[in-house]
Amino acid sequence: MIKRLLLLVIAVASFSAAVAQSIQSPEQFLGYKLGEQFTPHYRIVEYFRYVATASKNVKLQQFGSTNEGRPQLAMFIASDENIGRLEEIRHNNLKLAGMESGTANLPNAPVILWLSYNVHGNEPASSEAAMWTLFDLVDPANSRTKAWLKNTLVVIDPCLNPDGRDRYVNFYNSVKAGKPDPSPTAREHAEPWPGGRVNHYYFDLNRDWAWQAQKETQNRVGLYNQWLPEVHVDYHEQGINAPYYFAPAAEPYHKDITQWQRDFQVTIGKNNAKDFDKNGWMYFTKQVFDLLYPSYGDTYPLYNGSIGMTYEQGGIGGGLAVVTRSGDTLTLVQRVAHHHSTSISTIETASTHATKLLSEFKKFYDNSKANPPGPYKTYVIKNDNNEKVDQLAKLLARNGIQYGYGLAAKSITGFDYFSGKTETYTVDANDLVINAYQPKAVLLNVLMEPTTFIADSATYDITAWALPYAYGLRAYGLKESFKPATASWNVAKPAVLTNTRAYAYVSSWQSIADVRYLAAIMKKGIKARYSELPFEIAGKKFPAGSLLITKAGNDRADFDQVVTQTAAELGHELTPISTGFMDKGNDIGSSEVRFIKQPRVALMAGDGVNSEAMGEVWHLFEQQIGYPITLIRYQDLVRTKLSDFDVAIFPDGRYEGFPSEKLQAWVRDGGRLIALENAVSLLADKKEFGIKMKEAKKDDKKDKSPEVKVYANRERDAISSGIPGAIFKLSLDNTHPLGFGLPNYYYSLKMNDDIYELLGDDGWNVGTVKKDAYVSGFAGSQSKQRIANGMLIGVQNMGRGSVIYLADDPLFRSFWENGKLLFSNAVFMVGQ
Repeated sequence: MIKRLLLLVIAVASFSAAVAQSIQSPEQFLGYKLGEQFTPHYRIVEYFRYVATASKNVKLQQFGSTNEGRPQLAMFIASDENIGRLEEIRHNNLKLAGMESGTANLPNAPVILWLSYNVHGNEPASSEAAMWTLFDLVDPANSRTKAWLKNTLVVIDPCLNPDGRDRYVNFYNSVKAGKPDPSPTAREHAEPWPGGRVNHYYFDLNRDWAWQAQKETQNRVGLYNQWLPEVHVDYHEQGINAPYYFAPAAEPYHKDITQWQRDFQVTIGKNNAKDFDKNGWMYFTKQVFDLLYPSYGDTYPLYNGSIGMTYEQGGIGGGLAVVTRSGDTLTLVQRVAHHHSTSISTIETASTHATKLLSEFKKFYDNSKANPPGPYKTYVIKNDNNEKVDQLAKLLARNGIQYGYGLAAKSITGFDYFSGKTETYTVDANDLVINAYQPKAVLLNVLMEPTTFIADSATYDITAWALPYAYGLRAYGLKESFKPATASWNVAKPAVLTNTRAYAYVSSWQSIADVRYLAAIMKKGIKARYSELPFEIAGKKFPAGSLLITKAGNDRADFDQVVTQTAAELGHELTPISTGFMDKGNDIGSSEVRFIKQPRVALMAGDGVNSEAMGEVWHLFEQQIGYPITLIRYQDLVRTKLSDFDVAIFPDGRYEGFPSEKLQAWVRDGGRLIALENAVSLLADKKEFGIKMKEAKKDDKKDKSPEVKVYANRERDAISSGIPGAIFKLSLDNTHPLGFGLPNYYYSLKMNDDIYELLGDDGWNVGTVKKDAYVSGFAGSQSKQRIANGMLIGVQNMGRGSVIYLADDPLFRSFWENGKLLFSNAVFMVGQ
């Protein structure tokens, strides 16, 4: 009996051990084969959480949540030896990079490989592949991956854009037929607006790595910079007719990308190709996807010492199955298999070259600290605007770039970004100072270089982004190395006003923080005014546009309390004044002091609207200034009571029947129409509107024969009339309400060569371009010639209302800080 019981105990123990060693595959866990249907994000999360409990070789971290509350996850997979010392590995890696003090000396430190899946929600195959890859790494029976994990720590982020992915998956599952319809014209292959590509606020998260304007990116890049992996892969899908793409990338490569980083892209690509060759799968390399713009999932890691790569599988809009141009049927099963193949191949390559990857990673950072790239070894940002400087400092900090304030030397000679000349100037104690001799020197140089070196003009994205222009802050590049005098800012915090009784309060109007304050008091029922002209009072000078919050018109017992407490909550500075009699300038009762009617704002959305351009406005209102805005589908405008709104914003888009007679009548009756980008061009040359597109100069030679073109040069020839994002300097009339709070110039990021004739007597040419306005980035020779002597920012009077023309996007990807006040002026100041 005892012997029988002993045998039973042994049998149960053996069975339990076997169960403990087995881990369910995605197919076993989900109940279907990967690729047979789309997996909702919550089920992907459930599988990752299941593996976290079933495997002793993983650690699951939730590092944030999306705007819609979905979890953001990172799974760390390592060997038995390394899984228990993840923090040691992390700190050791940061010491390798010089981001932490001390010597990196962890024995057998693994190389860190980071796999990021599904940044665009309607490119969903890679999240399915993420589960398959995870299983291969934790499967106890997989001896091949076990060997790789001895010297490789793999990090998997299964979905970078959960909100966008679920938007796509929910759409597809709601319209798919009982059996997938492979016809490209079938409804299941046509997403409704805005599509699943973007996040909740319709931002492209793949272009937000450096700027981190979005919550998801802030969370993810924050975690990324705590680890700084040696290899990073960003998984995508492209059009259904394209073969698979993997490294090496296309030119142009940024000049700061090292030869090692270039060469190892080839090594990775060749190993990826082996499996594709074996299976007869089509692929391409060295085309389309370049390495220049710094805010991608491949370039940002490269500028941070990693081997950064993009992998692209054909499949956008492909559903579960779709017939391609060649007549083949592309299935989700195939798409998942291709992404899984490159995942496994890349892990293998990283493991094979782990020692070299670690040594080159260290070399990258050693070189950064000892010999930073670029001509300038110190950057000085003039503190002409506390809020903008503070925002820039926060951006630098999020990217791990070290900075300080002031210099011991007060007189310095350096390159002036705004004049383009080498000049001598004075450094103040609160000027931002960035020394280039630091670990993040490469990223710093890329973000700060005044003119982007472009080896090949056929680029995939914008070609200029220098932070001084984006923020509108005067900056200087010094060829000498200077250390900041202090690490902290010496600007005194605004005094907290308590028990104040004032005739009025004065608030500055120079940054988005001032707009935030105006929005906050308006929501609390406080009325405000602005001065059209500069004035002086209480020993201070205030420029045009400064806010005046008067007791007159705010007849309520808690007036002072609400105004001052709101300022205290926002850390906002106010100047209380005891009289309306100005020391210089017009008194508060002057006709030059205008009442700001609290605007009721409508924003166009829906079919025809550029969702990303619309999302920039939406995000500005909801997340940055906290002001109410109503989103209206453009197709519903015909039945909208326009009298309920004072401002209507039309972002970039293609609006049919625009502008309707109803909309024009609303403007004439006092409404403000804000048109941006292509919406401006739709108004051009309409007889009711004063704006006209400026035509290119015509050649006087009447008998000129057609040019003989070379077919192979067709892409290059097209570039001559294109602008893939270049910076131009505009002359700005800052006496007009649209220019309040800004200097008499404005740096605009142009995405096309649209330019308009100067407005006539019924309009104001607020932002104009002269002949030599080009600053940085690639602009085709024809386009550069065309953008001269015209208008890009203007206001037209129409009856009792006005039309504001913004030919370029002032809120571009929300990192163009220079334009946020300009746009706010259009909403709150113009037409009052």
